[in-house]
Amino acid sequence: MHEAVLFRQDQGTKIVCTACRRYCRLSDGQTGFCGVRINSGGRLFLANYGMILARQIDPIEKKPVLHAHPNSLIYSIGTSGCDFACRFCQNYDISQRKKPEGFHMDADSIVSEAVSYGCSGIAFTYNEPTIFAEFAHDVSDAAHRNGLFTIYVTNGYETEESVDYISRFIDYATVDFKGNADLEFYRKYMSVPFPDLIFDTIAALIERGVHVEITDLVIPIVGDSLEALSAMLDHLQKVAGNKIPISFLRFHPDYRMLDIPVTPIETLSRHYDVAHKAGFLYVYIGNVAGERRQNTYCPNCGFLLIERDMMKTRAINVQPDGICPVCSYQTDLHIT
Repeated sequence: MHEAVLFRQDQGTKIVCTACRRYCRLSDGQTGFCGVRINSGGRLFLANYGMILARQIDPIEKKPVLHAHPNSLIYSIGTSGCDFACRFCQNYDISQRKKPEGFHMDADSIVSEAVSYGCSGIAFTYNEPTIFAEFAHDVSDAAHRNGLFTIYVTNGYETEESVDYISRFIDYATVDFKGNADLEFYRKYMSVPFPDLIFDTIAALIERGVHVEITDLVIPIVGDSLEALSAMLDHLQKVAGNKIPISFLRFHPDYRMLDIPVTPIETLSRHYDVAHKAGFLYVYIGNVAGERRQNTYCPNCGFLLIERDMMKTRAINVQPDGICPVCSYQTDLHIT
């Protein structure tokens, strides 16, 4: 076990974990909701430090990070445990394991392997990285020393303390909403009491200089309310502006929600249209092959800047500094 950073002392040997918004108050020997942060003798320890349960080389478009380093290879790692309990999680085998398991890899070994495979960055993904933030910190330090960037794929339930900590070592973050951030959906299907707190995380990450992109997993029947969508978009625009990229992702049945069908393309199209009408400049549809709305177009002149198909960038027609070659609009794309 490795002593954690994100906690504070409480009464006696009790401590409060400050990694996520659950603020688990733990007695000696007690483990938090995530299953891997444990109070031992009045100190908090990360029981899954360096214990990798999933690793894979992915294209950056899979995270998805669509506005930076197109076609880059990303060394992606995940551990056991999570601070959410999503009934539809496609990575439930590791996220809902709620106990420290996996094979050991130290930070230098991870980065060395990433470099050997030609990866440009490291992603903390598959399960919620906030629960292993201290390990992510050490891997990120090694990554930056070797010229790699880092990506945090997160549910956005970080505390202020956690955001302040991770923003020092994270370059890019993808914040994943589900079900249009609907309160009842989060409570019923994810065991999350206050999804509105996620917007605070987005604002705080942006304020600290982290490049943030948004996804929203659209789940038919139970998580596709257009009313909830409009509320989410309104809140998002207030904290992040209208240039933040947002991808509406197709749901595929998994885990404990096998009775819900795949998201119809018509539903995704309605979400896309609502976001565009709300003024967002970069709106995408994800997890759908051959879909033109996964491409990036210049908001000013409509020129095709980046052409994609699923998780592959097919063409890049934007200048290295992010300038549209047709109308000279500054797109804020990070090409190199």
